[in-house]
Amino acid sequence: MIGDHKITPWEVEGRVDYERIVREFGLKEINDEIIEKIRSFTGELHVLLRRKYFFAHRDLDIVLNEAKTNGFYLYTGRGPSGPMHIGHLIPFLFTKWLQEKFKVNVYIELTDDEKFLEPKRGLSLEDVKKWSYENTLDIIAVGFDEDRTFIFQDTEYIRNVYPLAIKIAKKINFSTARAVFGFTNETNIGLIFFPTLEIVPTFFEDRICLIPAAVDQDPFWRLQRDIAEALGKRKAAQIHSKFLPPLTGIEGKMSASKPETSIYLTDDEKTVREKVYKYAFSGGQPTIELHRKFGGNPDIDVSFQWLKILFEEDDNKLKKIEEDYRSGKLLTGELKEILIEKLSRFLEEHQKRREEAKEKVKDFKYDGKLAREMWEKVFE
Repeated sequence: MIGDHKITPWEVEGRVDYERIVREFGLKEINDEIIEKIRSFTGELHVLLRRKYFFAHRDLDIVLNEAKTNGFYLYTGRGPSGPMHIGHLIPFLFTKWLQEKFKVNVYIELTDDEKFLEPKRGLSLEDVKKWSYENTLDIIAVGFDEDRTFIFQDTEYIRNVYPLAIKIAKKINFSTARAVFGFTNETNIGLIFFPTLEIVPTFFEDRICLIPAAVDQDPFWRLQRDIAEALGKRKAAQIHSKFLPPLTGIEGKMSASKPETSIYLTDDEKTVREKVYKYAFSGGQPTIELHRKFGGNPDIDVSFQWLKILFEEDDNKLKKIEEDYRSGKLLTGELKEILIEKLSRFLEEHQKRREEAKEKVKDFKYDGKLAREMWEKVFE
């Protein structure tokens, strides 16, 4: 618990104080100097970076210093516990952009073991296998380079990484794991061992690993950095994002277990419209007359925040929407319509690519250039 919010790899509750997270987790803010250094490589900035949705880092400056010499690689992942929603997609969209701009390898871990072991989930091995496949389609649909991307499922790839995993496990005692993750005497020993498997991919290459992920995953990387040098390995670098707020308000994060908070990647336009109108928290006034007089508050309006974070890339258009909403010229319903149109178009395009991804699963998991190389390796 930090202040009035709770953040763990498994739970996020309350209004998140990102400035306090930076201090408590020992992170650095992504400042203008870092952003301009990234721009010197990429020529442009992803909207998630330009608007500082990715807000904090560890050793990103080192990654950029080594980008032209030794290089780096990217690692992120997904816990396949159910259908993916818009919030789940954000680290993948940004990771794909980094891969495209820096021409680097990407490793994507499907932690089916973790989701099976979580007692609150109540998922069977058959369940997590099903969701691993479904989530893989959504990840491939983002547009990763199949020759530079390896998507692996823990229960399938464990033979190749187990020797390294037990070396990592030997460096971590239960006291440390309990302090970092909040394990108790009731936690099953499978979940206690699991962090070692999330650390393993940070050692897949001899160069530095950069992890784009939401900030709730940071405990894994703090632990990795504590034991990396003892294993003769590099400390991983991170670039952390904020949480996409749920439809129901700006506190916490979207949850797949609460359908009213989420827009799923398989939702059609009718469903999107119904959810946005029914659940999207408004910063508007109770009546049209009051809204015209006093205006709305985009700082707490979820439709505006989603546009700001991802769905309206044009800064001038976003500024105009904000000004019109604050002045009362733009009504809440009209603001929701803007979001619905952009969301529906985004999902329609994603779903087309998702259907095409069914023919590419084997390339990303087994037969592609990087995948073949990885199946030939055993990490010790």
